[in-house]
Amino acid sequence: MSPLSFLSSRWLRVLLGAGLTVLLVVVSATSLARLIGGSVESDDEDPTVVSVEPGLDVEVTVPPGASAVEIGNLLFEAGVIESANEFELTVRDQGIANQLRAGTYQLITGMAVDEVLPRLLQGPIADAYRVTIPEGLRVTEIIDVLVDSSGLPRGDFETALTQGGVLSELRTMPAAPTLTDWEGLLFPDTYEFLRESGAARILQVLTDTMEERVASVDWTAHGESGFDIYQGMVVASLIEAEVRVADERPLVASVIFNRLREGMPLQIDASVLYGLDTRDPALFNNESESPYNLYKFPGLPPTPIGAPGRASLVAAADPAITEFFFYVLSTAEGAHAFAETFDEHLANIERSRAAGIIP
Repeated sequence: MSPLSFLSSRWLRVLLGAGLTVLLVVVSATSLARLIGGSVESDDEDPTVVSVEPGLDVEVTVPPGASAVEIGNLLFEAGVIESANEFELTVRDQGIANQLRAGTYQLITGMAVDEVLPRLLQGPIADAYRVTIPEGLRVTEIIDVLVDSSGLPRGDFETALTQGGVLSELRTMPAAPTLTDWEGLLFPDTYEFLRESGAARILQVLTDTMEERVASVDWTAHGESGFDIYQGMVVASLIEAEVRVADERPLVASVIFNRLREGMPLQIDASVLYGLDTRDPALFNNESESPYNLYKFPGLPPTPIGAPGRASLVAAADPAITEFFFYVLSTAEGAHAFAETFDEHLANIERSRAAGIIP
């Protein structure tokens, strides 16, 4: 082999290796964009801008010594911001690159750059504790969790909610609100709070988070059906109480709206139990005079019956299109059998009884 041939082969391998590297970079960028809900843009657009699904919890760790460019890329890759370039330019314009603090942050996707920067300037919450509010809890149960985790008196939380210490844009409160009026307005999630945070501050964070999550849902179709967003939250709370299998949320939502359109009572046991201030099925009474007794009173209950998570909010805003009017528990794992007619429903009930799923 001549020296020229060897040189040509050597450079060919180099070029092929470089080409492969470029290809891998392009593929990685494309995969990343698809992962967080966007796509790589054409050459005449900013290739670092993608669309992300807003309102999802993410954890981002900023390593010590990270530059503004590196931090922007971390936030972009996590879906927190839509443009790494915008982040870097904003930091440069404000001259705050050396003030961004390392640490692990609890953020959400779809944040504006101006929302993220104050968090990075403050740094991770120190001397803090973490508390998890499960989906479906009633407001009194949420207060129980907050009292246990914070060590603050229960009365502090009740007073904050009933005497104007906390504000929500999701509902117009009566002049003298009760705890029930706050039902469904505190978002179930995992939070970190400073030990010095008071009850009103803690509850306001939960309230603000619910507002953010509700705002992240597309309620267009829901509004066209004649229901307002607060009613959608009520439906979401019913879904949260009824569903154990995630894929069934839109189906249960369809049953609720189908029955509402036909003027049929919803007959949801969880709402009856809420009105009786119990979770014990043995105390179920569908003859009670509570407005939450959806066997006796048509339409929706007056408030949510618990704290809905985002998946239930989405299902309430975008129910499946079905002809189902009935469902009954069908498996020990919590799945339901759905039916269009009462006769089909009765058959499903008999199958569930025969299987020992229901009494």
